[in-house]
Amino acid sequence: MHTHRNPERGDSSLAVALGWFSIGLGAAELLAPGQLARMIGLRDDPRVIALLRAFGAREIGTGTAILSNPDQAAWLWARVGGDALDLSMLASAMNRQDTDNARLGAAIAAVLGVTALDLQCAAQMTGRQDRARGRPRRGARRSQDVRIERAITINRSIEEVYGFWRNLENLPRFMRHLESVQVLDAKRSRWRAKAPAGMTVEWEAEIVAEREPEWISWRSLEGSRIRNSGSVRFARAPGARGTEVHVQLLYSPPAGTIGRSIAWLFGEEPDWQIRDDLRRFKQLLEVGEVAVSEGPGLRRPAQPAANPEEIRTLAGVNR
Repeated sequence: MHTHRNPERGDSSLAVALGWFSIGLGAAELLAPGQLARMIGLRDDPRVIALLRAFGAREIGTGTAILSNPDQAAWLWARVGGDALDLSMLASAMNRQDTDNARLGAAIAAVLGVTALDLQCAAQMTGRQDRARGRPRRGARRSQDVRIERAITINRSIEEVYGFWRNLENLPRFMRHLESVQVLDAKRSRWRAKAPAGMTVEWEAEIVAEREPEWISWRSLEGSRIRNSGSVRFARAPGARGTEVHVQLLYSPPAGTIGRSIAWLFGEEPDWQIRDDLRRFKQLLEVGEVAVSEGPGLRRPAQPAANPEEIRTLAGVNR
C-alpha cells in the first residue's frame, strides 16, 4: 500500500510552525530586548530597545493571527513584510562603529533563511487559495499591474521643461529612488534604482515614441527585472502660466501586489514616489534647487536643517 502525502497539509504545518516561531521571537524581543540586541551585534541603546519591542509586538500579533487562520495567506505575507523591515533595520546598522559586524552578518543570514521559508509558504498558500476559488494563474501578473497618473504645472516654458526631462541623466536629480541613468544611445538607457533593505536593481529601457516638445513614451526592454512603461505629456498651461506636465506610468511589482505592499513599508510606493518626484522637479526648474528639511520626504513642513548635506542625502537630492 502506498502512502500519498498531501502537500496542502504540509503547507498548513509549515504555517503553524512559522506562527509559533513568530510568537517565540516576539516574546524574546519584548521581554529581553537588550540581551537580544547584544546577541545580534547591536548596541542596546534606548532607541534600539524601543524598536525591538515594537518588532516584538508585531511578531506576536502576526503569529497569533497565523495560528488562528493557518490556511490564510494574508498573515504569512505580513510575515514577509516584517522580514523586510527586519532586514532593512539590520542592513542600516552595518558598518557602524558601535556594531559587531560579524554577529550582525550572521543575524542577517538567519533572517534571510527565515524569509525564504516565509516566501515559500505564503506563495504556496496563495496558490492553494487561488485554486480553491478557481482563479487562473496564467495572466495573473497582468491584473496586478499598477497604473499611476499624476500632473503638475511648472512656471517655465514648454521647451525648457521638455528639454530638461528629455536629458534622462537629469532624472536622478529629482527622482529620489533613482541612483543613476546612463544614456546608451539615442533611444536606449540603463537605469539603477534603490530597492528595499538597502539593495539596488537595474534595468534597461527604450524610448518608443517622442514628439518634441510635447510627448515622450518609453518602456523597459524585454527581460528586465522591473517591468514598466509610461509616457510624459507636456502642454502649455492656460493663461501663460508655464507648462503642464502629465505623467502616466504602468508598473509591474516584482512580487505582484504583495511586492507593492512591501515597498509601501519602505516609503517606496510608486504613486507617492511620482507625486514627490514631480514636486522636486517643479522646485528644481522654478527655484534652481530642491528645498530640503529635516525629514526624508516632502510631506512635512520645512525646517532649518542642522546639517544640510546630511538632510540633502536623506531627501535623495543630487547636486
